[in-house]
Amino acid sequence: MQSGLWLLLAAQLAALHGSSVLQQAPGSILVQTNQMVIMSCEAKTSPMSTRIYWLRRRQAPSPHSHHEFLALWDSKKGIVYGQNVEQEKLTVFTDAVRSILNLTRVKPADSGIYFCMTIGTPELTFGKGTQLSVVDVLPTTAPPTKKPTPKKKVCRSPNPVTQKGPSCGPLTLGLLVAGVLFLLVSLGVAIHLHCLQRRARLRLLKQFYK
Repeated sequence: MQSGLWLLLAAQLAALHGSSVLQQAPGSILVQTNQMVIMSCEAKTSPMSTRIYWLRRRQAPSPHSHHEFLALWDSKKGIVYGQNVEQEKLTVFTDAVRSILNLTRVKPADSGIYFCMTIGTPELTFGKGTQLSVVDVLPTTAPPTKKPTPKKKVCRSPNPVTQKGPSCGPLTLGLLVAGVLFLLVSLGVAIHLHCLQRRARLRLLKQFYK
């Protein structure tokens, strides 16, 4: 049996519980179509020569779900790919302590949970997995709606009414009436004097022409 097929069978029979021995990062990735994705896996207690396998589960756990072997890095052979893997968009390499999985030009079909795994004797050790979600359009978050701040009512004391002109009291009315009467009396006196002067002129003219 080929090593890739044996690995798939072993992965489906293993109980998938995340291990602290394999530290996988990040926990989840949301990315737009045709972007690049990078995941890492570090074996804390294993020797640096330990092979780290990369697997993918395309759907949620069910009797029909399975783990697809993607690739691993071999110090002698380089990258070893699984069957039907698009090699031009998937790369695996290692640095001092980690295995790095690099995916380019991702599509929605690449969505799933990506696991790193090591093979021991006899157990299999899995990382906690990275949930990859590839979408054509990233969701937008609407800004929070700000509630209008109620305006505080300011109680103002009524302004005193400014009175224009003199007050319309009894004294003022009395003064007005007295002033009118004085004008009327003055007018009557002036008319009477005018009449007296006219009579005096007429008398003087009559005496002059006698």
